[in-house]
Amino acid sequence: MSEITKQRPKYLNLVEIRLPLAGFASILHRVSGAGLFLLLPLLIYLLQLSLGSSQDFQNFKAVVDHPLVKLILIGLLWAFLHHFCMGVRILLLDMHIGIELESSRTSAKAVLGISLLLTAILGAELW
Repeated sequence: MSEITKQRPKYLNLVEIRLPLAGFASILHRVSGAGLFLLLPLLIYLLQLSLGSSQDFQNFKAVVDHPLVKLILIGLLWAFLHHFCMGVRILLLDMHIGIELESSRTSAKAVLGISLLLTAILGAELW
């Protein structure tokens, strides 16, 4: 029996690969999960400050009022919202809801749109 050998690329050029929108949403899901995990100590520290004495709460307000911390918190807000929305999408896909190509594209667009819209609304409240 003769086997057909396939010419495999020697390297992957990540710039030339055209990933579908659902692929970008999936990568962002992983990035947002990693970001939430890595910045969890910051969130726990802020929670500890907010629940402590009145002096600790004043320190909390001083830390959170810094513009760089606000940007980090808005980034974490986006990470949480995107991770949540994409998690719901993945659960629906696991139940075989929305697995057709067009509905999959629509749900990926909805995840990105909803997470960005909610981030803008809640981020404006935070700022």
